[in-house]
Amino acid sequence: MDRARRPRSVLAALTATLLAVPALTALSSPAGAADADLAVNGGFESGLTGWTCTAGTTVDSPVHGGRSALRATPAGNDNAQCAQTVTVQPDAQYTLSGYVRGSYVYLGANGAGTSDVSTWTQSAPDWQKLSTTFRTGPTTTKVTLYTHGWYGTGAYQADDLTLVGPGGSGTGQPPAAPAGLRTTSVTSSSVGLSWSAVTGATSYALYRDGTRVQNVTGTSATVSGLAASTAYSFQVTAANAAGESPRSTAVTATTGAGTGGGPSDLPAHALVGYLHAGFANGAGYTRLADVPDSWDVIDLAFGEPTSATSGDIRFNRCSSGGECPGAESDADFKAAIKAKQAAGKKVLISIGGQNGQVQLTTTAARDAFVSSVSKIIDTWGLDGLDVDFEGHSLSLNADDTDFKHPTTPVVVNLISALKTLKAKYGTKFVLTMAPETFFVQNGYQFYGTGKWGGQDPRCGAYLPVIHALREDLTLLHVQDYNSGPIMGLDNQYHSMGGADFHIAMTDMLLTGFPVAGDPDNVFPPLRPDQVAIGMPASTNAGNGYVSPAEVTKTLDCLTKKTDCGSYTTHGTWPALRGLMTWSINWDRFSSWQFQKTFDGYFG
Repeated sequence: MDRARRPRSVLAALTATLLAVPALTALSSPAGAADADLAVNGGFESGLTGWTCTAGTTVDSPVHGGRSALRATPAGNDNAQCAQTVTVQPDAQYTLSGYVRGSYVYLGANGAGTSDVSTWTQSAPDWQKLSTTFRTGPTTTKVTLYTHGWYGTGAYQADDLTLVGPGGSGTGQPPAAPAGLRTTSVTSSSVGLSWSAVTGATSYALYRDGTRVQNVTGTSATVSGLAASTAYSFQVTAANAAGESPRSTAVTATTGAGTGGGPSDLPAHALVGYLHAGFANGAGYTRLADVPDSWDVIDLAFGEPTSATSGDIRFNRCSSGGECPGAESDADFKAAIKAKQAAGKKVLISIGGQNGQVQLTTTAARDAFVSSVSKIIDTWGLDGLDVDFEGHSLSLNADDTDFKHPTTPVVVNLISALKTLKAKYGTKFVLTMAPETFFVQNGYQFYGTGKWGGQDPRCGAYLPVIHALREDLTLLHVQDYNSGPIMGLDNQYHSMGGADFHIAMTDMLLTGFPVAGDPDNVFPPLRPDQVAIGMPASTNAGNGYVSPAEVTKTLDCLTKKTDCGSYTTHGTWPALRGLMTWSINWDRFSSWQFQKTFDGYFG
């Protein structure tokens, strides 16, 4: 916003407010006995549920009341408005109030059928209450509430917004808080809950540790995707057209121990890397025996298909001639695998990569995949499998919009194949996945193609695979590189090149997120011990390289909630498993800089 224009805009708003004061004073009166707060989620305790925002997110500090508040930043021609439309009665009196922080913050209502109203503050370094009143017109049944900042003036906060007056249904009362909340089942990863029905309620919302995680229409639900041996607190609310009830009395449940998604002998913080076993490229060949002990999981790159749809995977080692001078013999390679395993390391075969497109379009291809991957694991005595499907290996059919019940054959067959391999090799089998952000976090905005406006069918295509295998998955290390901008849970786009991108992308995995923005279709969080952050080892290894200082900043924010910059995480995860990099070879080429950063941080 041009600086010369701002005083005239602010002056006009101030003049309109002052002119309205006598009329508003004459209309103001105490709320009647039948009055109710009609604003839905006015305290932003349920994220942005009920609000339509051009920008903004919820934060846990600073807040005026409860656990959350709105924070939004105007940019360009956007004043970062959040609005909601509520049902009201004709010819009725209403009071709109709320608390704000920042410069030039507005609170108002449109569509009253008489005159639209607003109030604002020029500067509120701490929480300041704004309040205004209006009367609806003789035929008015809907009014739109809003709050926004001003162009180019920085972030603002809003909290505890209320609209008090008669409800549009005549009674205007949200339901009472549900009673009788209790647990019905507890496993290592889920808790079943039930409660008593509430008169007048049309839906219910479940909260886990203060965060809304699920909407249902009945009086029971199961919250899944939980960590083993962990205590959780649950509450439930009831809702109807007039608003949401207070939360119920909390109940606490502790999940069972479970067996987890892989061997328990991984170190608390692990370093994962890919070893160019089938090629050398500009990084040069590195013998497996020469990989330093800092590397806890070594992915052999790559097993590749004989054709895109065959399912038949082959692992062809690089020979000592030609591209890989100094490559060891097969016997020495096997001996190096055993030596690594004896030292507590895991050696896996990674399937796919940039050039290895794998499409399990048929059950025959699925069976061939299981058979050929088993042969590779058995031949070389490996610990498990890393799934590195890229390109169009996973794409969703247009009508496949429920990640919990996928129907696309390449997705269904991959899930079946991985479950078969896990069952065959048992609890010691290590299963890891290395999808690109496009396949995972981009599902926050887009999932499938038909329902979500023709977006790329790969958006979020890994989500059903990750969800189906979450009890079997040892590690997920999303490639936070070679990526375009991705929207985070703050509804802002984040780009590669700094800690902010890694923090936002990892926060999504550890917090969970609504798929395609649907609050009823939430992808549950992964356990922190299942998550490692994928980064390039050097500028030679791929786009999105970050310096050691930015790596440290990322880890500090996620494990200690310090040095987080502009992004506010939804938790603190000291049990975050660690880091993954492409690749060991490129790190050696750069004098082991990535490994040294990991060792320096985790010791």
